[in-house]
Amino acid sequence: MKIRTYEEAYRLSIEDPGSFWREAARDIDWFEFPASILDEDSNGTIRWFRGGKLNTAWLALDRHVQAGRGDATALIYDSPVTGQILSWSFAELTERVSRVAGGLGDLGVSKGDRVIVYMPMIPEAVIAMLACARIGAVHSVVFGGFAAPELAVRIDDANPKVVLSASCGIEFQTVIPYKPLLDEAIDLATSKPAHTVIVQRPQHEAPLIEGRDLDWDAWEASSEPAHWVEVDAWDPLYILYTSGTTGRPKGVVRDNGGHAVALNYSMDTIYGCDAGDVYWAASDVGWVVGHSYIVYGPLIKGCTTVLYEGKPVRTPDAGAIWRVIAEHGVKTFFVAPTAFRAVKKEDPDATLKRRYDISCLEYLFVAGERLDPPTYEWLKATVHTPVIDHWWQTETGWSICASMVGVADADARQTRSGSPGFPVPGYDLRVLDDNGNELGPDEEGNVVVKAPLPPGTLSTIWGDHQRYVEAYGSRYPGFYLTGDGGYRDADGYVYIMGRVDDVMNVAGHRLSTGELEEVVAAHPAVAECAVVGIADEDKGQVPLGLMLLKDGVNADPAELESELVQMVRRRVGAFANFKRALVVPRLPKTRSGKILRQVIRKIADGQPYEPPSTIDDPTILEEIQTALRERRPPP
Repeated sequence: MKIRTYEEAYRLSIEDPGSFWREAARDIDWFEFPASILDEDSNGTIRWFRGGKLNTAWLALDRHVQAGRGDATALIYDSPVTGQILSWSFAELTERVSRVAGGLGDLGVSKGDRVIVYMPMIPEAVIAMLACARIGAVHSVVFGGFAAPELAVRIDDANPKVVLSASCGIEFQTVIPYKPLLDEAIDLATSKPAHTVIVQRPQHEAPLIEGRDLDWDAWEASSEPAHWVEVDAWDPLYILYTSGTTGRPKGVVRDNGGHAVALNYSMDTIYGCDAGDVYWAASDVGWVVGHSYIVYGPLIKGCTTVLYEGKPVRTPDAGAIWRVIAEHGVKTFFVAPTAFRAVKKEDPDATLKRRYDISCLEYLFVAGERLDPPTYEWLKATVHTPVIDHWWQTETGWSICASMVGVADADARQTRSGSPGFPVPGYDLRVLDDNGNELGPDEEGNVVVKAPLPPGTLSTIWGDHQRYVEAYGSRYPGFYLTGDGGYRDADGYVYIMGRVDDVMNVAGHRLSTGELEEVVAAHPAVAECAVVGIADEDKGQVPLGLMLLKDGVNADPAELESELVQMVRRRVGAFANFKRALVVPRLPKTRSGKILRQVIRKIADGQPYEPPSTIDDPTILEEIQTALRERRPPP
């Protein structure tokens, strides 16, 4: 694609999106180039690249082999928790993926069928995703930390023929058995997958259920390689569940064509990477970052991608990030700010960094949560390379805002503390008030994107298109509602200030308040509850529960809190970081009965707030303030 200045690229993408994305589409190899670039489907939804034929796994693997790059390194697996560092070339990875794709075919999986992947950060997770794409199956990766009831919900929604999993995951030095969680989830689910295939890890092997469970190694070894399947651009590639405000997760659907074009475009224009460069996204394949920038984006571009099974600290120390960058020659590194807050806490002067030569690192990108100014300034002083905040969502699949390093005038636009930069080409970003009026510079409101959204963004919600329309397009017709609040300054820099709905961001993981409230409310002592995300120095946000006890119940607050913490760990997962639950006499509500969660959050964060005119009883806010002031430190 022609290298343009940011202004040129952005203006063309908004004024003539068809021409802009036709040019970008020519940068990937199609079996059949699209007959049309921009259309509406039968639901009235904007769709990209009608008539295009391709295969995403072929783009990520086979075409590089055919181009003579089969010996180039495709995947590096770095696992400090097991002491392993392994790598695969494009040819070697293609061979493994094609065998697993053949194994899936032997289990009756074909184009359009769903496969759930419930795995830790091991190579088989990447292979499983690409194998599904190879035969046109739709994968749904579920983060390995999810508890059985949450996995069961996703099994019922996706109705998979097969679940691909592992015997265990490893957190720091703790082995977490996955198979019992998977067995319980299948017992809970109405939909029963015909087979599961289990990677038996030596740290904890799991008993297999005869007739349903298969051993991965034997299954892969006995399978014949499968040829890739041609799919339409509009065919779904994957379902990825994200928290909804109701507590019921939304299955975001990503199509094949727009996804491939957008990620290929982003790799050089946003991240400055081309074929042969080493790219590392320190995320998990269970999240959107792992989908876009551990697996698909780097491999489609022909980069080497790093799969890291470890943490930023204590595997073994706060120098882990610097080691991986130095040992593997990472050019572009992408991580959530939480990781560096943990490093800064344990090694505030970055003394461990002195052990390693990270001169290979050209760009450091952060996203997943707001990059707070202290962490931004610490990074600038520590890495001596551009520190680039950018902002996007599970729904969009790639950046809404960024400082793009691969455009012609990249050096002319400096990053600013607290800002993820400017809207990326394709995103017509606006800031609206509650009545839909566009706001001016420095006026905070609801951040939206004018239709059409660019390629690679969500096309629908799995099995529930009306929910897609209601969640994202009903409040401001003609605009996509991001659910985030923010503003633009006089120079056009965007500032994202946080969620305006009932979803919290805990260390980059989106969690629904409704999801946690459902667990808390299930305790026999609790009559009513509210959960809000409050500011936390290390995690960005952590959940806080407020509870009313049932009449006649005289529970010990400390014991109740401990029981609720364990309930959330079992039902949702430890990553929810639910550690505080306070008993209060009342909850602040409107006269119509709606709990004022935003007001509670502002009180907890020590921010100024205005009691809404619809509040039932303003005096309750003083009671909440008192309860929060007297709250005990977390256990």
